[in-house]
Amino acid sequence: MTHATHPVPGIPCWIELATLDVPSAQAFYTGLFGWRYHSKPDPATGNYTLASLNGTPVAGLYRVLPNQQPAWLLHLAVANVRSAVGWAASLGGSVLLNPVDIPGRGSIAHVQDPSGAVCVLWETPDGWTFGTDRPGMFSAADLNTWDGEAADGFYPTLFGLTSRQIGYAPGIDYVEWRLDEPILYRNVMGGEYRPTTPPHWLIYLGADPQWGTDALTARAASLGGTVILPPFDTGFGRAAVLEDPSGARFAITDRTRPDPDWRAEVEDPYDD
Repeated sequence: MTHATHPVPGIPCWIELATLDVPSAQAFYTGLFGWRYHSKPDPATGNYTLASLNGTPVAGLYRVLPNQQPAWLLHLAVANVRSAVGWAASLGGSVLLNPVDIPGRGSIAHVQDPSGAVCVLWETPDGWTFGTDRPGMFSAADLNTWDGEAADGFYPTLFGLTSRQIGYAPGIDYVEWRLDEPILYRNVMGGEYRPTTPPHWLIYLGADPQWGTDALTARAASLGGTVILPPFDTGFGRAAVLEDPSGARFAITDRTRPDPDWRAEVEDPYDD
């Protein structure tokens, strides 16, 4: 769907790629999803590139400094960014970028949650649009963290979300955060991650069912990307974790191919 009004607070409302090489990233994501681009001056980054698919805005790209880690950033909608930043700080979050008003793009702030992951709070402008839930567009976001309890005390309180524990085996600590439906997911990292892996949001982009996750994964590798986790089945679709040529990680998912045997209720480790 394409959102064209002010989103409900807590809803993912934009994704942004901080990359070392914007032209290389453009070539990669065009080859993978067919994105098209136009750039404009930006007071925060110097130059900002908007990616679109079939005329619908889907993501932003900008260049980071050589000493910064390339990454995808998740934007979450807020009604008032200054109030939201104050509330986030009172809940144990850290403000990395105080609210900034960007002409034509509303107001943003960067915060780090108490578990250590970074996201952007965005008070969207009038006429905001963001394409989602289609091939080549935003599909979902997982918070991968070492401290599920800290994350669960932050985002649900900040946005008025409810939580439900889900997973596929005992010992899996995976939660969906909901408004009327699931909007975000939280995963506690286990032994499959290196102990030095920082908490982070993993952005999922939709795979075209006509290609499928496996073929799209092979396509990403041929374009200079790296396969971090080969295609695997989940209750939400067949997915893979990839890294673009600049080193930013993301996932792809074909939601037309869920595994009906994957999803099951598991014990909630924080349920007293």
